[in-house]
Amino acid sequence: MLQPGSEIISNHGGLHKFMNWHGPMLTDSGGFQIFSLGYGSVADEIKGRNQMMIRNKSLLNISEEGALFKSYIDGSKHLLTPEKSIAIQRDIGADLILVFDECTPFHVEKSYTAESMRRSHRWSTRSLNSFELARKFKSTEGSAGSQSIYGIIQGGIFNDLRDESIDFNLHSKFFFGLAIGGSLGCSKEEMHQVVEYTASKLKDKHPVHLLGIGDPSDIWSLVRWGVDTFDCVSPTRLARHGAALKKTRLGKINIKNSKYREDLNPIDSKCQCKTCAKYSLSYLHHLLKSDELLGLQLITNHNIYFMNDLMLYIRKAINEDKLLEAEKDWYQD
Repeated sequence: MLQPGSEIISNHGGLHKFMNWHGPMLTDSGGFQIFSLGYGSVADEIKGRNQMMIRNKSLLNISEEGALFKSYIDGSKHLLTPEKSIAIQRDIGADLILVFDECTPFHVEKSYTAESMRRSHRWSTRSLNSFELARKFKSTEGSAGSQSIYGIIQGGIFNDLRDESIDFNLHSKFFFGLAIGGSLGCSKEEMHQVVEYTASKLKDKHPVHLLGIGDPSDIWSLVRWGVDTFDCVSPTRLARHGAALKKTRLGKINIKNSKYREDLNPIDSKCQCKTCAKYSLSYLHHLLKSDELLGLQLITNHNIYFMNDLMLYIRKAINEDKLLEAEKDWYQD
């Protein structure tokens, strides 16, 4: 929206051409960004951090009209509405787009969670109306091909509110898929409870996406409960801290650890990513200790390859009806 701006991306032919990425692409509506401006990240939520969070001054106001916030670039004020969110997502041409919503933190009272959820439902209706209006008067092909829209299930950690949001979303005939959003609690256990409960109510009628969660240790359970796709910054966030994903119960190794200083082995000798094919742990350790950006890039490449390999493995196991056995075989320890 702000940098580089949807107009520049649209003029380049959409996100796929702008990034030279020709695979499927999903864009968020801005709801998560609103949440981040006001309260922090989902990662902080699940890890129980910032329980006494105070609203960031960048988020000025959330109203029926939309969200008013200050630009992180120059401090200018911007109002993001459901209509504007859909217009931007159509302009940049993602394959899958999301309705506009507010993602509340876990520590707000049930009354505000309900108020926010119902406002998000009204925003969802406005988002759908804008999406359908654009389909009537513009090419449905956009800059990236045909587009489909996802609804978002809200309700925080409260089952009755989740039920209300599920009912709202299932009664819309226009949604291609449904995303599980909103606060997922302050711990992994609570997140698992919320997702399992919500996914069990969706009756396999739509593709199900889980917003903001994608740790490999969670994915096996989440897939069993009916989640199809995920989005998460975990591969890049881990790399920024020197962590590489591995097929072990711990799930990762810290390459900054001194024991890797002279280790000439790759991260994983069985991994076929370019990082593991070309570089040793010793070299990656050196790059991290030298604060070389290349180190973060190489570990990020490995982590993303790892996640793609994991999902490919899971899809194969589902097709063969061997998901439980596949989970046991995945780990190397």
